[in-house]
Amino acid sequence: MRLVTHGDSAPSSVNRYLLPHEHQVIMVRRHPAVLLRPVAEVFGGLILAGLLSKWLGESTGSQALVIVWWAWLLLLIRFVWKVAEWSVDYFVVTSKRMLLTRGLITRRVDMMPLGKVTDMSFQRSLLGRMLGYGEFVLESAGQDQALSTVPYIPYPETLYLEVCQMLFPSSNDDD
Repeated sequence: MRLVTHGDSAPSSVNRYLLPHEHQVIMVRRHPAVLLRPVAEVFGGLILAGLLSKWLGESTGSQALVIVWWAWLLLLIRFVWKVAEWSVDYFVVTSKRMLLTRGLITRRVDMMPLGKVTDMSFQRSLLGRMLGYGEFVLESAGQDQALSTVPYIPYPETLYLEVCQMLFPSSNDDD
């Protein structure tokens, strides 16, 4: 199973980091579970703002209510920012390397050449197993690399097998 077909192309935010002689094999956005904490913060803040509004509305003036709702609005803006950041974060495996691109304003691209990977594993927490995401752990020969972990990867088993097939190709070239 290929997660990116030959006709698909990376978005321009990722494509600019691909070299002319390499082609993408896998391209996935990180799992939406990366947004669980911001969602919980927004809903928790909404509940807290509602409770404080009821309690403060009965005992004090509207000045405190305005502060409470402005604080919740800041939480909402932070959530929208996190969603926008998630929408431009991609994990890409090309014919030559692995890339993790992230960041909305400050762009960060972590990379590891496929030839440098000596060991790769993935781990899944209980929540990761329930929601369908995992974390890749990459190792190279005694060197610190920019790309050592890739959290919130969707389809971790499928991606793991795909990447392992690229790292350790079959010796049967007759197929």
